[in-house]
Amino acid sequence: MSETSIVSKDVRAMIDRLIAFDTTSRNSNLELIHDVRDYLKSLGVESHLTFDDDGRKANLYATLGPSDRGGIALSGHTDVVPVDGQDWTHDPFTVSARDKRLYGRGTCDMKSFIAIALAYAPRFLERGLKTPIHYCLSYDEEVGCLGVPRMLDFLAAQPVRPVGCIVGEPTDMKVITGHKGKLSCRCDVRGSEAHSSLAPKAVNAVQAAARAVVRLDDMAARKAAEGPFDDNYDIPHSTVHVGTIQGGTAANIVPAECSFEVEFRCLPEDDAAALLDEVRDYTRLELEPAMQAIVPGTGFTWSTTSDHPGLDIANDADLVTLVKSLAGANATSKVAFGTEAGLFSARGIPAVVCGPGSIEQAHKPDEFVSLEQVALCVRFMDRLLDRVGNS
Repeated sequence: MSETSIVSKDVRAMIDRLIAFDTTSRNSNLELIHDVRDYLKSLGVESHLTFDDDGRKANLYATLGPSDRGGIALSGHTDVVPVDGQDWTHDPFTVSARDKRLYGRGTCDMKSFIAIALAYAPRFLERGLKTPIHYCLSYDEEVGCLGVPRMLDFLAAQPVRPVGCIVGEPTDMKVITGHKGKLSCRCDVRGSEAHSSLAPKAVNAVQAAARAVVRLDDMAARKAAEGPFDDNYDIPHSTVHVGTIQGGTAANIVPAECSFEVEFRCLPEDDAAALLDEVRDYTRLELEPAMQAIVPGTGFTWSTTSDHPGLDIANDADLVTLVKSLAGANATSKVAFGTEAGLFSARGIPAVVCGPGSIEQAHKPDEFVSLEQVALCVRFMDRLLDRVGNS
């Protein structure tokens, strides 16, 4: 079967168009956002942009159809992860088609979903909509879901907002009703430097950090043993993970500085903030007094780098019933990775996750989405069109 018999020219052209923008999170996404804004404007649809503090990045929100009622939001992030150091066999920002797959950075995570949704804009408008379709395109999801809260602030002030949201992260077009939340933190430890022969008169930042890391490891073991548990997840409990640690300059110097990064991935019913408070109290009450008795001013500083809630929507919710019918699914699933769906849900907009591609391909060299997955998403949009369009 040829590619064109699976994916229409307009869908393929839109996928090519979005992949061509290098929207790695460290870069601006404005070229892509302006291109989408201009595309929608050519169809008679106005967009509203919300910017980051520097004005280098923006979210886009646009409504197709009637503006006096809430509709279905199709949501996706425009940023992608870096390709640095990865062994790509072709230009990651040019789509390459082979073996019934489309290769390129973002084809899976998650520009193909956005492209299919945008390619359907003329079809939505031509049919006419009794229920509006809202496009929600965000920035900086990959570095902590930083963009979408500003869009949600904008929506909170509007007289009408979406009644439901479909986040098109790669799920193999399965309907996802739950995912874990994530809280990431950096801890900077201030010690005092000295020659190693005088170690008892100094404060070793690396050793102090190590004690905190051991406490976090104990916490991880407790969660694995005591829960709470949800067997619908492949890892059925909350997890605590230290991902990086740096400190020290030489073996004969007591290190004055050390830092580490910790990540809490919690079930929706668990409390990541309480876990962070627990380890912070431990460093404040048990470690810092001994450190400061040697050298005043030493201690721990904690800073949050990302924080987004989990998702947990009831299987009998109206939105879940709708999305299952659109996906042709009889069941729902839960996933360990986080998405912006939890943020929409926390702000009163019910959300589910359903999109083309497998998370197994995300962030890898030669990232791809299969043409079969694209075709399944196209059928999803066809069914959505039939549900929201005028007869």
